[in-house]
Amino acid sequence: MPFIGVDRIVFPGEDGKGHSRTALKMRNILFAALLAGTATAAPAANAPVFGPWGVSLDYIDAGVKPGDDFFRYANGGWLKNAAIPSDRTAAGVNLELDQGNEAKLKTIVAGLEEKLLADLNPEERKLRDFYDAFEDVKGIDAAGLAPAKADLDAIAALKSLPEVAAFMASQALQVGGPIGVYISTDEKNPSAYAVQLYQSGLGMPDRDYYLGKDKELAATRTAYQKYLMQMLLLAGVKDPGHRAPLVYRLEERIAAAHWPAQDRRDADKTYNPMTFAALEKYAPQFPWGEFFASAGISRRGKSGERVVIAKENTTLPRLAAIFATTPVPVWRDYLTVRYLHQFADELPTAIDDADFAFHGTVVKGQKAQLPRDLRGIHLLDDNIGEALGKLYVAKYFSPEAKAKATDLVHNLLKAYEADIGTLTWMAPETKAKALEKIRHFMPKIGYPDTWRDYSAMVILPHQIVADVKNANSFEWNRELKRIDDPVDRSEWGMTPPTNNAYYNPTLNEIVFPAGILQPPYFDPNADDAVNYGEAGATIGHEISHGFDDQGSKFDAFGVLKNWWTPDDRKNFDARTDNLAKQYDGYTPLPGLHINGKLTLGENIADLAGLVIAHKAYGIAENGKAVPVLNGFTGDQRFYIAYGQSWREVWTDGRTRSIVLSNPHSPAKYRVNGVVRNDDGWYQAFGIKPGEALYLPPEQRVRLW
Repeated sequence: MPFIGVDRIVFPGEDGKGHSRTALKMRNILFAALLAGTATAAPAANAPVFGPWGVSLDYIDAGVKPGDDFFRYANGGWLKNAAIPSDRTAAGVNLELDQGNEAKLKTIVAGLEEKLLADLNPEERKLRDFYDAFEDVKGIDAAGLAPAKADLDAIAALKSLPEVAAFMASQALQVGGPIGVYISTDEKNPSAYAVQLYQSGLGMPDRDYYLGKDKELAATRTAYQKYLMQMLLLAGVKDPGHRAPLVYRLEERIAAAHWPAQDRRDADKTYNPMTFAALEKYAPQFPWGEFFASAGISRRGKSGERVVIAKENTTLPRLAAIFATTPVPVWRDYLTVRYLHQFADELPTAIDDADFAFHGTVVKGQKAQLPRDLRGIHLLDDNIGEALGKLYVAKYFSPEAKAKATDLVHNLLKAYEADIGTLTWMAPETKAKALEKIRHFMPKIGYPDTWRDYSAMVILPHQIVADVKNANSFEWNRELKRIDDPVDRSEWGMTPPTNNAYYNPTLNEIVFPAGILQPPYFDPNADDAVNYGEAGATIGHEISHGFDDQGSKFDAFGVLKNWWTPDDRKNFDARTDNLAKQYDGYTPLPGLHINGKLTLGENIADLAGLVIAHKAYGIAENGKAVPVLNGFTGDQRFYIAYGQSWREVWTDGRTRSIVLSNPHSPAKYRVNGVVRNDDGWYQAFGIKPGEALYLPPEQRVRLW
C-alpha cells in the first residue's frame, strides 16, 4: 500500500468489503477516517444535545481529574451509559455523525424513488436501478447462485497456473490473490502514474491473525477454518472437510511471507521500481505476462518498457514460489471462497449471513448486519459516489459553509507557517524547505470542481452481481485509460458524502469532503474555541501528515526526496522515536499493546495538529478578551472540545483488528496520549506532578 495520511477510522458499511471505488481507490488511499455529518438532516437516534457553545456539558465527569484521565474527564458522563448497537462495532460521536449522514443519503434515494422514471436523468436512473437491484432480496434469493454460475464455472475450469494468475488479475471480479495490482501516482515522479504491486491474498485482516500467539487470535483462526469449510459447502464443492484445511495452510504460508504492517508504511522501503523484464527475473515463478494481460496492462508505455513499483518487494519471490508450488485445485478452492466473500452482499441470504458471521461477528464483534437499506446506501457511495455526491452537496452543503471551512483551513496553514518560522531545533536551510512545502499545500474543500462522468458505466435493472462487476470494470478502465497521461491533480480520492479527511503526499494536498464539515466538527454557530478544538485539530492533523515520519520524506512538489539536513533529520527522528515508545506502553486490551511504530504517523499528526490548532485559536482571538463560559476558559473549552471529538467506544474485536493492522490508535489514546505532550493543556488545567498523565517537561515530545 502507498503511504497516505488520513484522519479517523470507522467502518461505515460494517461489512469488511468494498467494491469498485473502495476496492480500487482505497488501495491508493489507506482507508481512514470516515466521519458522518448531521447538518440539517433528521437527527440520528440518541443524538446528543450540544450546549450553547458547542459541546455537551453533561458528558463531562467532574469527578475525574483532567490530569489523571482527560478522555474520561471530557466524556465520562457519556461513557457511563454508552452502548454499542448490535449492528455496529462502535458507539460515540463517529456513529452519531455516521447515522446523520446516512439519514441524508436515505432522503436523497427516497426522492429518486418517488420520481417517475421519465423524470430521472441518466445518472439518477443508474443510482435508482443500482439501489433497487441491491434491495431486491427476494429476487436475489430466488435466483440462487445462477448470477454467479459463469464465474464459479470459470474458477472450476482453471487448469494451469497461468490461468489462475489471469483470473486473479480480473478487475471486474476483484477476488485477487497473493499479489495485487493498482495504478497510482509515482512517488518519485508525481506528474506520472505507475503500476504498483503489493502483497495481498489473506482472508483475515492481517498476517498476525495467522501467526500471533494471542488466545483470541487462536480462537479466530479456528472460526476461520470453519468458515472456509462452510463457504466451500455453500459453493457446492465436494469434500469441503478435506479441502478447506488446504486453503487455510495456503493462506498461512502467504501470511508468513508478508511484511509486518509497520514496515508497509515506510515510504522509502516501499518504493522499488523495476521494469517488466527485471520483475520477471526477480520473481520468475509467477506468470507475470498472463497476469498483466488479464488486467489490461501493456508491457510498454509511451516512453518504452513499462516500469512497475514493487511495494513490499522482498515478498514477491516468496509469494511467487508459493504460487508455483501450490496445486491448481487448491487455488480453485481458494478463489471460490474469495469470490463468495467479495460478492456475499449480492448473493443469497445464506451466503451473506455466513460471510457476516465470520467477518462481522467473529472478527469485529458486530452482532447484526446493518439494515439492508443502509448497506444499499453505502454500495452507491462506493460505486457511483460522485453522482450521489452531486445530489448530496446541492442539498446539504451550502456555498457559505464551503467558504467558512476554506477560511478555517487557510488560518491553520497560516498558523503552521508562523510556527515553522519560530522553530529553534531546525536549521535555516531545512526550515526554508518546510516553509516552501506549506506554501505549496493544495486544499480541496467540500467536493470536486469537475464531477466524474459515469456515462460509460452500465447498470442493469435487477442484475446486482452484473452491476457490481460493471462498476468494478468502469473504475478500473477509467484508470487504465489514462495510465500514460499526466496525473489528474483535480481528482478526489473520496466521495463528497463520505465523511473523511486525508493528506496525499504525492500531490501535497489536504482534502476535506463535505461530509466531515458538519457539526459538531465544524459549526459556524459554535464557540471559536470549539471549532478550533474540533475542526481545527482535524485540519491541523491533515496538514501535519505532510510533516510526520513519512510525509516529511516528500518535498513541496510531492517528490519522495530528502530535503532535510542530516542533523535535522536525526533530531526529528529522535523526537518521534520517543513518541513511538510512549505509545508502545499503552494496552487497549489485556496483553495487546499499541505498536508505536505502526501508529507513529497518526500519533505525530494528532499531536502536531492539536498544538497548531491551539496556536491558530490564539491567532484568531488576536489578543481580545475571551469570556469564561459555564466556568470554563477559552483554552479549557478548546481542549474539552478536542476530548469530546474522540468520544467513542469499540467492540473488542474491532479494537484488536485495528491495533494489529491499522495505523490509528484507539480513541482514548488519541486524547490522553496527545494532551500529555502539549504544554498548552498543562497550563489550561493546571496539571501537576503526581497526576497520572503528567510528564516532566523534558519528557514531552515537541515537534511543530
